[in-house]
Amino acid sequence: METFMREAPSVNVATSLRDLREARGISMRALAIKSGLSANALSMIERGKTSPSVSTLYKLADALGVSITAFFGEESAKKQVIFLKSDERSRMPFTRGIFEGMGGEYFVGHIKPFIVTLESGASSGPRNIVHSGHEFVFCLRGRLEYFVDKQFFNLDPGDSLLFESRLKHRWKNPGATVTTALIIISCFGEGDQPHTTHWKNGENEA
Repeated sequence: METFMREAPSVNVATSLRDLREARGISMRALAIKSGLSANALSMIERGKTSPSVSTLYKLADALGVSITAFFGEESAKKQVIFLKSDERSRMPFTRGIFEGMGGEYFVGHIKPFIVTLESGASSGPRNIVHSGHEFVFCLRGRLEYFVDKQFFNLDPGDSLLFESRLKHRWKNPGATVTTALIIISCFGEGDQPHTTHWKNGENEA
């Protein structure tokens, strides 16, 4: 995992977060209240002293009213055709993992494909995820555990899962090795940003 993280070009989350916050005229204290994070934790992230978890990134995106892809930098005009070479993907590290956008941040349609690479024990967080649309998951390597609507599904390489995203769900890497999975969110509602609503209606882990 460490080798993978060193090779991947990384987005500077600290700078992106500060720029997004200041552009909206939101104080650090106000953002801390809106996101449910402590002002100290927020300060540590903005100063680059700590790496946020994936759930923290989604909470911040929701509080700022942007898609998580906004942390990748200035958003470009949406296009009807997106072609990306493997080394052109937007990459953003988070605690114990890395998020890779696959063009959905630039596409006009309602589809968000991305790749998540997780260290052993890494997860989407303690809260259930709920949003509109459909979700397709394809395990590329390692093991991935998905909880969907009171059921647990264990995915090995080559296994897939498809479900309605309005069902409560969350995921984690329960194995001892690195896990990589392709996740595609599609058919979400007009004006809905599934990346920011992932944790908006979350509940405590059962």
